[in-house]
Amino acid sequence: MQTAPLTSPFGALAQDWEQSSPSLVVSIHDLSTVTRGAVSRMLEDLAGVGVTATSLLVIPDHHHRGRIDEDPDFGGWLRDKVGEGHEAVLHGFYHLRSAKNGEGMAARLITRSYTAGEGEFYDLSYEEACSLLDQGRESLARCVLSSTKPEGFIAPAWLLGSEAETAVKARGFDYTTRIGSVIDCVTGRQFSARSMVYSVRAPWRRGVSLLWNEALFHNLRRNPLLRIGLHPPDWEYPAIRRHALECIRRAALEREVLTYGKWLARLRSCSHEEGGSF
Repeated sequence: MQTAPLTSPFGALAQDWEQSSPSLVVSIHDLSTVTRGAVSRMLEDLAGVGVTATSLLVIPDHHHRGRIDEDPDFGGWLRDKVGEGHEAVLHGFYHLRSAKNGEGMAARLITRSYTAGEGEFYDLSYEEACSLLDQGRESLARCVLSSTKPEGFIAPAWLLGSEAETAVKARGFDYTTRIGSVIDCVTGRQFSARSMVYSVRAPWRRGVSLLWNEALFHNLRRNPLLRIGLHPPDWEYPAIRRHALECIRRAALEREVLTYGKWLARLRSCSHEEGGSF
């Protein structure tokens, strides 16, 4: 679980960002043919607390267990969700990184302990990243609408290496995110907004995660953008599910609920209207 300090998010960001209307983005990570049932239940619960638009982070071939564009039921379901106002975001391709010979202690800690071997885009070369991005975009486009390209790319576990980030921008994606920021790939601007996220792989992680996210939720209450990232396993633990839904319910009462794509479009629009520098 990430332990970055709870610092002020504003710094030298432009005035339009600091003064933007309070917004909430709820993202559901790891949507695939394997997790669709669990994600459906999550969406039902989220609708019950006022969230009817989410960013759905889609894995084209989750751990090599089934391609989304070869599953007509999944494709139809995803098209329906996008039609209802949700957003499909490319989330890696396999969501899996194999251990590599000779990797250092830092790499082992980040890619094995922190993310259990799922940091697929952590240290890809530019060429490797471009290949997976192209395949993923084609797979997702076939599922949603062939004429619509995915706007966003978010790396598994937010682990995006420098060459992979260059590839994301070169391949024309509109935005990406890290755990602490949203990155506008068109303008290069970065917006500091730490995401809440739960870690549930062990009892001690769940206990610490509840305390951490409660503190983070209060610390971020004045942030223009509140990000809450959810994963299907979160819903297997009643205490985590209850906490997440209560935070989301309270936030949705005070903030506009948007997808990442809609949030960025709104910010760009406001900047243009006010004579900003986009």
